[in-house]
Amino acid sequence: MPNTIAHVLDAVEARGYATREEAYHLIHADGTDLLEVMRAAARLRDRYHGRVVSYSRNVFIPLTNLCRDKCAYCTFARAPSDPRAHTMTPEEVLAVARAGQARGCTEALFSLGDKPELLHELARQHLAALGYDSTYAYLRDMCRLVLEETGLLPHANPGILTYEEMRDLKPVTASMGIMLESVSERLLAPGQAHFGCPDKVPAVRLRMIEDAGRLRIPFTTGILIGIGETREERVDSLLAIAELHRRYGHIQEVIIQNFRAKPDIRFRNREEPSALEMVRTIAVARLILGGEMNIQAPPNLTPDAYGVYLLAGINDWGGVSPVTQDHINPEAPWPKLDELRRVTEDAGFSLVERLAVYLEFIAQDAFIHPQMRRYIRRALGRQAPVPV
Repeated sequence: MPNTIAHVLDAVEARGYATREEAYHLIHADGTDLLEVMRAAARLRDRYHGRVVSYSRNVFIPLTNLCRDKCAYCTFARAPSDPRAHTMTPEEVLAVARAGQARGCTEALFSLGDKPELLHELARQHLAALGYDSTYAYLRDMCRLVLEETGLLPHANPGILTYEEMRDLKPVTASMGIMLESVSERLLAPGQAHFGCPDKVPAVRLRMIEDAGRLRIPFTTGILIGIGETREERVDSLLAIAELHRRYGHIQEVIIQNFRAKPDIRFRNREEPSALEMVRTIAVARLILGGEMNIQAPPNLTPDAYGVYLLAGINDWGGVSPVTQDHINPEAPWPKLDELRRVTEDAGFSLVERLAVYLEFIAQDAFIHPQMRRYIRRALGRQAPVPV
């Protein structure tokens, strides 16, 4: 393989994407070499997306914070003994959705713990009081309730589902997602990030992403960096995503998310990835995934430097809520929309609003369930400037 960044980048730009060997080389770029990698990623983004960056105006609905997994970096999940352990009622769900509707939101982001009823008696009690025996069945009905009552388009982050469960959830969701996080099985070992987490087995998550492809579900996934993975393992994770998308064409966006330390997690003393490590990973992700892919990095997790992500090839900020906090990272408030617009425009880009499902998927009948299409048309018509 050529041993200079310039030769590697020439090969990548001629082909349109990086191979594993090339990406292993690029992920270690530093100094002026890293600047060249970033420039190549930005050129590839510009070729397909121009100077436009999107975001979704959403509300965050944390349906339940009980979970059967015990991730070392998670502050969302609560033990049954924690007084903050909670499953939202339908009234609470609707109150959040209606608050978002009043502020011009178009997306309802449902996040929840993974199959808590399989481990926790409290979760079973919560569900029974609501008339359900599974978190999945409750999620499906709450997606339908929000859709029918407010018109907000549900994007579900449901944890691991079966093929049949995703098939039955598709009519009441505009899109779904699950973070791959990492393909590294090392992270399942004692002391590692995913020890005690049956739903974080890489093969299980890859199977769900593949099933979503078979079902033609517009799907969001991504990687989480700084949880003990090597740079090469980041590349392997991105390549696994790229391969599934080549086979099914269903991955609408890929998130590059940085670990944040919090006082109530096992990884409370772990060093966070720097902004430099983020731009390195974002740029290589763009070169692996190609120009067409929508690549996102959360602005609230690097509040003082997120504008630099635009120089590394992203074209989306993800969901930004004028109503609700980021319940996964409650210490990190969303930027105000006028600030997000200013940062984006200062870097030479235009900020545009999108739905929970991207336009390129709306244009393909197979990706949108017929009963969702009328709600999507209404949501498109509602996308107008509203007070921030």
